[in-house]
Amino acid sequence: MERRQAGGAASGSLPLTATFLPHSAAILLLLRRRPMQRLPLWIGFLEGPVFILITKTLRFSLLLHLPWIVEGGAALRGSPWVPSLEVAPSYRGAHGYGQDGAIWYRRCASTLSFYFCKKLLPSESFHRRISPVSMNCSRIQSVFLNVHKGQHEVGAVKGHDFVETWENDFVKRTSENYSGAGTTKRKELHGMTTLRALSGTWASQANDVILNTYEIKFICNVDSGNYSPFVLLTEARLDDDVANAEIELHLHLNKMVRSSVSPCGQIELNASQVAKSKLFHEFFFNGLFGKLFSHTKTPREFLLEDEKQFPWSSSYMYMLLPMESPVPTSTGIMKINWKEIDACISVVEFLRNIYSINCHRSSLTCSMSSYATKCEGTNIIHMANEAVYTQYIKGMVVLAVHTGRIYTVLDIMNNMCADSPFDDPGKRSKFNSFSHYYHQKYNIVLQHPGQPLLLVKQSHYPYNLLVPSTKYKVADGYFGSSEKSNILVHIPPELLVHLNVSSDTLRSSYLLPSVMHRLESMMLACQLQQETCCIYSGHSISSSLILEAITTSRCSDNFSMERLELLGDSVLKYIVSCLLFLKYPMKSEGQLSEYRSWIVSNSTLHKLGTHRYLQGYIQDCPFDPRRWVAPGQISLRPLPCTCGVDTSEVPLEKEYWSEEASTVVGKACDKGHRWICSKTIADCVEALIGAYYVGGGLRAALSLLRWLGMDVSPEPVMIEEAKMNSSIWLHHLRGNEIDWLESKLDYRFSNKGLLLEAITHPSHQGVGNKCCYQRLEFLGDSVLGLLITWYLFQTHVDLDPGELSDLRSALISNENFAQATVRHNFEKHLRHSSEGLSKKLREYRKDVSEFQGTGDSMTSFAMPKAPKALGDLLESIAGAVLIDTDLNLDRVWEVFKPLLSPMVTPDKLELPPLHELAKLCNRMGYPLYTQVTYRGEQVVAELSIQLEEDLLVRHGCNLQRKTAKDQAALQLLKDLETRGISHAQYLSQRRQQDDNFCSASSVKICVPPKDMQIVRTNLQNVPECLLSLEPSPGSFLEESCQLNDLVKEISTSKLNEPDVPVFSLKKEKGGPRNALFELCAISKWPMPKFESTEQKFRTPIVLDGVTGFNSYTSSITLHIPNSGAINLVGEPRTDKKSSRDAVAFAMLVELQKQGRCIIKEPRLTYKV
Repeated sequence: MERRQAGGAASGSLPLTATFLPHSAAILLLLRRRPMQRLPLWIGFLEGPVFILITKTLRFSLLLHLPWIVEGGAALRGSPWVPSLEVAPSYRGAHGYGQDGAIWYRRCASTLSFYFCKKLLPSESFHRRISPVSMNCSRIQSVFLNVHKGQHEVGAVKGHDFVETWENDFVKRTSENYSGAGTTKRKELHGMTTLRALSGTWASQANDVILNTYEIKFICNVDSGNYSPFVLLTEARLDDDVANAEIELHLHLNKMVRSSVSPCGQIELNASQVAKSKLFHEFFFNGLFGKLFSHTKTPREFLLEDEKQFPWSSSYMYMLLPMESPVPTSTGIMKINWKEIDACISVVEFLRNIYSINCHRSSLTCSMSSYATKCEGTNIIHMANEAVYTQYIKGMVVLAVHTGRIYTVLDIMNNMCADSPFDDPGKRSKFNSFSHYYHQKYNIVLQHPGQPLLLVKQSHYPYNLLVPSTKYKVADGYFGSSEKSNILVHIPPELLVHLNVSSDTLRSSYLLPSVMHRLESMMLACQLQQETCCIYSGHSISSSLILEAITTSRCSDNFSMERLELLGDSVLKYIVSCLLFLKYPMKSEGQLSEYRSWIVSNSTLHKLGTHRYLQGYIQDCPFDPRRWVAPGQISLRPLPCTCGVDTSEVPLEKEYWSEEASTVVGKACDKGHRWICSKTIADCVEALIGAYYVGGGLRAALSLLRWLGMDVSPEPVMIEEAKMNSSIWLHHLRGNEIDWLESKLDYRFSNKGLLLEAITHPSHQGVGNKCCYQRLEFLGDSVLGLLITWYLFQTHVDLDPGELSDLRSALISNENFAQATVRHNFEKHLRHSSEGLSKKLREYRKDVSEFQGTGDSMTSFAMPKAPKALGDLLESIAGAVLIDTDLNLDRVWEVFKPLLSPMVTPDKLELPPLHELAKLCNRMGYPLYTQVTYRGEQVVAELSIQLEEDLLVRHGCNLQRKTAKDQAALQLLKDLETRGISHAQYLSQRRQQDDNFCSASSVKICVPPKDMQIVRTNLQNVPECLLSLEPSPGSFLEESCQLNDLVKEISTSKLNEPDVPVFSLKKEKGGPRNALFELCAISKWPMPKFESTEQKFRTPIVLDGVTGFNSYTSSITLHIPNSGAINLVGEPRTDKKSSRDAVAFAMLVELQKQGRCIIKEPRLTYKV
């Protein structure tokens, strides 16, 4: 056949052509994604009228044919080929034409891609033009839609010829628009489910009440003081998992407290006891974690003075009261420590009196004078409410009457009194003495200025103790549970009220926020467990598994849903594959894959999850102990709701969706509303499937899917029908070919027709058109994926989810399956009629033998790419064994575990070079830049890494985009290792390979020396390695791709970029830092490094208009390539993030002075 030159190419919109030919020849065009100067044409013989689709510029070429093939055309068939050409149905984008109800789908037609023999297309072969459309998939779909319409109008096809409906859909399809659902781009506003276990109304009623009690006791691993137990009182009875929970609390690196919960029966409280318990709750927790006064300066208002109502919500109602001692196991009787409760009540009455309306509010002297004792003596200390002997002072818990803060007395400072010079570390004091300080600041005249001052330790805010400090790290590098230095202050004794509460009780109280947060999360998991328990009659699923399945990694906890999500994805894929395979025996592998993709898609899972309101159970907000509040406590960090929703549940409407990048995810308002990534809901569904599989096997997972609304349970009769359908191929058996293969598998098939089907390639012509391994390969792919994932899940319990995913990807790859096939000589039993495939198999086996002869371990990066048929063969055999064993997964694993052994382990895992490079750059903070340019059939990838002083650039070239990137990444990894930069976990023999990395396409890369420092700014700085790139002889690249032009295009595009970035700052917190990060990314600089120092004060300080007790000063270091480093120190601020914003803004101002950026309307007095 003669070659002809095609017409000239155009860019932008592209006119497409549809031509109708009413005869039996069909021209099938190979789909191309890149512009070509000449186009190969594939010709076949089909029965009935056909359409030819041609693009005038040949930028895209399309394919269409009819579903019936005559015998003459079938003889031309090559690999690949699927006999059944019915188009799989689509769930959206449907269009109807004609009177017979035919429906054409825009999305499905473009998936038909089969070819016969080769011919080039004439330059002008179009009949009439269809209006130009944009360069995307819709262009292809629009042309096919017009073709189907034309076929239908002329009567060439009927509605059922191309589209066949799927009966009894497993998931109901609706006309609702779910565009974007289940994606990371879309964020959705959702509420939180109300905890039924903590709901009640007893606190708002002045009646006797019967409550359930649960003891919370603490045991420390070091001898550093005792911890008094507390009792939790709730109206509802807690689930057994919560009532017997054990929680580890990490105080700091070497100190841990184990908290255990145990039920203690019920207790009846009279109305008076309920009132006292509520008042204790309000006083104690507001004194520790909230506030007792409305202002710190005069006039001050005591919030409990007039018995006003504090927040006791009916949806969040419980009490935590101190106990006298742990419950004895002999009696089991729980005793509330009413002595300490009464002591706190008496302090409340004392404060009410001194802050009463009848007293002059400008001074506390007159109020406290009536409580001063007449006792005199050197061993007597006058407190605000009583006189105490000095030997009882140390360890006393006290409350400051002027601030409402709770302290613990450490010592008596006999060498200091109120007339001593006022000490204020870190600041120049403007007060002469302590007496002067309290008079000027609080208008208090001390009555006993000669008394020694007391050294006291201030109560601290709660910390997140649920995660060890080595693992838990909040934003900006602050370790939330690390040991904190104590804040020590000197206070005159007469300003302190003796709070008759033991230090053991106070010590335990700091642990309660973390304990209650974990218990509340477990209650939420148990509540979800109760909703799904009716669907599964077996053993109940552990609430800890469900809690793990609803907790995202954003919570920074010891566990997250990622491992279960990985397992659940494999379980769901296997279950759906089994049912589709068994329910639709006449559907092709392509059709089954199409429908499976829709069923397991994130959009479908999102719909199922929101239908069951799973979004309300998802734990997506990190635990902030400073926002934790007990019933009756006022929050110090309120976050009022501005969401525009009055109820706790948010409607599933578009007005509560957002695709803005600035939307803050994982931060709940006071009503519980928070933005959640839409994909998180789909991930939660998969994680729950994984949790039920772990807890109850496939039966439990199937039950959960039914509860979600997906009925995918196969029936036993379907399996028998599948066996009968395969038994018809038994008369094609030849000799002992099946017996030999069975001996290698160490498994005897009861239905040998399954194995014959599993080893029959689509190109084989000896059995029949419908006998090939593609359907079994579709099934085997899912079963091996599940078995390998479950094996890794059980074997590597402590493996990071990301590493587990990498390990799984390596084990289920086509390369790994192909190597196992060759290792056991299964390819010799493959039945096919393709000379091309035979050649590929021989070459691959030869390459494997040669590589094994070198003594090196086999890697997918040094080996040529394996033929896909080898991996498909192993998967199809797995599918055959699964059907033959009546879906017995354990038996399938017994057969295939030896075949897949030895399995790769984490320490021997070979990551793809690009993946490893991305991990290394992310860990080191180096920006990685990628640029891909197409030249004909070749892909040239440029990867660059900006170090502190050098810009490293490497290139790769291959027919495949991924391989080209891997080539460049491999060289960059070598460059980094020569500079002492490597990822120890992924060091492998890959570093020892030759510099001239050769791919299967035989394209050679000439790389620069390892010590070469590349700084590319213009065309003259382009390394010569790219110019010496040698294309393979006779390749498309050799004929039409000039790499010199490529270099010029790349360099010119870079030179055309703006020299000086221009941007504006956002005023909110984090704005300067984000602007600086954006500037570094645009300019290809390494990310800046921050360091912060903290200074604490015993009196409030004001920095930039913000009051606090801490001062943070941050410094920054920014390395600019070829310009050295810039070091700056910012102004102090009261919190760490604001201090880093301050120094980041100072850096931006400095960079603007140097002409490296332009800030629109710069605010040099920027407040953060």
